[in-house]
Amino acid sequence: MKPLLTIVTITYNAEHFLPRTLKSAERALLEISNKTSVEYLIIDGGSKDQTIAIANEYPFISKIISEPDRGLYDAMNKGQALATGKYLWFLNAGDEMFDHTTLSGLLAAFDKNADVYYSDALLVREDGSEVGLRSKFTPHDLPKNLSWKDFALGMKVCHQSFIAKKEVAPVYDYINLSADIDWEITCLKNARKVEYLSFTLCRYLMGGLSIQNHRRSLLDRFNVLKKHFGLIPALWNHGIIFWRGFWFARKNGKYW
Repeated sequence: MKPLLTIVTITYNAEHFLPRTLKSAERALLEISNKTSVEYLIIDGGSKDQTIAIANEYPFISKIISEPDRGLYDAMNKGQALATGKYLWFLNAGDEMFDHTTLSGLLAAFDKNADVYYSDALLVREDGSEVGLRSKFTPHDLPKNLSWKDFALGMKVCHQSFIAKKEVAPVYDYINLSADIDWEITCLKNARKVEYLSFTLCRYLMGGLSIQNHRRSLLDRFNVLKKHFGLIPALWNHGIIFWRGFWFARKNGKYW
């Protein structure tokens, strides 16, 4: 029998961050009776540190792949292709399930057979200290009835708080640093039923790839929004994005 959920964790020289991810999964797995309903994949880019040794300490991990890749989204494509679960959840090294009840709550929610599930994310720093909910700490409020059109002003839902059926998920554009936005929009376009989760799914480690390459990610985001909304709306909406971001940062501080 195939698993209900495949969790994919991408790693590369992640020895300092991977333990918090796997420990959170280990705690959550203790709360479910049918362990075979969850498949856990580690897709590694050929780490030179202790990442793989750490991963091998956790017997619940279904498969570990370690080989050179073409970046984060190429690795995510590998994980998606290998996944045998009905649903996909990307939880990268350093990210955590929100608490020990997260997985049991998510599996129960799957009874509604939605194509996409989503929730808020708690932003955390490298030292584990909490920043706040993404919907409160950034300009991105979280609608209760999510549509792909809600992404006109950027990433509406944290990628680690967005779970989709494999059958509605597209391949990531691995050369685009905003491929996660494109992936979520396409999932929503393909979805017949979208379900909001009232509980928080994850603790999201701030400072990802798009933050480290901020300028390029802005251009890549523009190309994604142009693809889905058209050139003129994308230009107009980016004006709104920058204006909104300026005033939000002036009032609350820098959020990226």
